[in-house]
Amino acid sequence: MLVVGITSRALFDLDLSHEIFINQGLEAYRDYQVKKENTPLEQGQAFNLVNKLLSINRKLNKKVVEVILLSRNTSDIGLRIFNSIEHHGLEIKKAAFTGGNSPHTYAKSFGAHLFLSSEFSDCKSALKNGIAAARIIPGPKRKLDTNLLKVAFDGDAVIFSDESQSIFDKKGLKAFEMNEVSLAKKSLHGGPFKEFLFQLHKLQNYFSLEECPIRIALMTARHAPSHERVIRTLRDWNIRIDECLFLGGQNKVDFLKDYQADIFFDDQKEICDLATRLIPTGQVIRLQT
Repeated sequence: MLVVGITSRALFDLDLSHEIFINQGLEAYRDYQVKKENTPLEQGQAFNLVNKLLSINRKLNKKVVEVILLSRNTSDIGLRIFNSIEHHGLEIKKAAFTGGNSPHTYAKSFGAHLFLSSEFSDCKSALKNGIAAARIIPGPKRKLDTNLLKVAFDGDAVIFSDESQSIFDKKGLKAFEMNEVSLAKKSLHGGPFKEFLFQLHKLQNYFSLEECPIRIALMTARHAPSHERVIRTLRDWNIRIDECLFLGGQNKVDFLKDYQADIFFDDQKEICDLATRLIPTGQVIRLQT
């Protein structure tokens, strides 16, 4: 079963509430949430992803996806969040309210394959514990009406390890391409999102190609001749990627707009900041290697 841990600020729009917390303090924030506990929260950046993942349970008539709410709130304040979950018809039954402590602590205990939060530090800690994690970046409100779940990934430092990316960062494009050509038939090591990608692929296998409600895209700055190693790696992993875009340094944002992803995962902050204007985006924090 695919298990996703998500914080309340990633799932719902809590920007106004957060401003009250920052400017007026915890007590004012608590009073506001209690007063508004019967007012449903608006959808947040990762809402479409969660909603469409949970809909797969209904399509299969069995539980293959579970979403866990992991929140810094107390359970008293969290009543509004549970009321909002019920209002939006989300099948989320489990939660951890940590009263100000980092909620990532319980992601591993719940068996999460993915942790989504708006907090940089929480995501970094989750990654250190071996859990795919991404910082959900604020962006404009949007809703995609299609029932098809579209997930887009960057390659190096996300699906794959950052070994090749580190060569590019330190030695430049020529050294990177020479390395990839020389190792073209050697699989890349898995990155922080390999297991999450594998779990999505397992969900795809419940359906025929024509009826599958999940579509996966790889959008990478790589181009020929560094493409071969990527293709061979995915083949060795026995993972199907529906769309592979080798962009050769072209602006990913233009292609993301055309693809209309429900979420895009990338490690480059500059790209994430641009992408979130059009597409819900999760920044994958690179740990020091």
